[in-house]
Amino acid sequence: MRYENGEFYMQGLAWNDPFRIRTYQELINWVNEVGFLPLFANEVTGFSAEEHVSPNYWWTGDIEQDPWEWREIIARSQKVAYGKFFGNKAGFISKEWLPYFANARRNGYDFDARYAEGLAGHREKVIMNYFIGEDSEGEMIFKDNEILSTDLKKMAGFGKGGLKNYQGIIAGLQMQLYLVITDFRRRKNKKGEAYGMSVSVMFPPEKLWGYELVTSAYGEEPAQSWQRIFGRVKKLYPDASDAEVVSLIGNMPF
Repeated sequence: MRYENGEFYMQGLAWNDPFRIRTYQELINWVNEVGFLPLFANEVTGFSAEEHVSPNYWWTGDIEQDPWEWREIIARSQKVAYGKFFGNKAGFISKEWLPYFANARRNGYDFDARYAEGLAGHREKVIMNYFIGEDSEGEMIFKDNEILSTDLKKMAGFGKGGLKNYQGIIAGLQMQLYLVITDFRRRKNKKGEAYGMSVSVMFPPEKLWGYELVTSAYGEEPAQSWQRIFGRVKKLYPDASDAEVVSLIGNMPF
């Protein structure tokens, strides 16, 4: 998305361009090919879904052509991870690359360990309590709670007179790969009728793809996982500067 003369314009490819992504399945295939992909144009020119689809169908509601609709279908499919993974902005990560992002972004910590070390605050904890807990033997479990993001905000005590910065905390938990978006649902009124825009449903990635897969890179240093991610972008887009890549993927963990 670019800003010119006081207006925003979506970038993309011409309708008849042979390299244009034409379906959500083609987008999934490309994510799996490159490993991870921001949804919108960013510091690394060419490295986004936006720049490889038609610019004419965004927010039209056309399931066949609208990339905004595709992201819902892709999140629901669970074939790749979807969430705010790149500078608090939306994107996709393949299951192959998910463990490296989890290790680098979490710095090797499961959430309960992060909280115990004082590296996560109370606001993160009250949200994650709806998704993780302990069994009778004290082992970590991932709950089945399927909660609309708008309901989670209220249940966790955010809002007027309560905890602040719900959107920022939720984005941070996605950036750290403790939560991913798995679906979008419309809210329902007292009569059971759907209304308004779709809102997200989230789960820990471990709930979807298993603890062993998500944490399979914990055996290497988080900085090594970060270097893998950095190197992948540089390999795909060698003209991107180091600063541009770091701006996209975040700083190296210490």
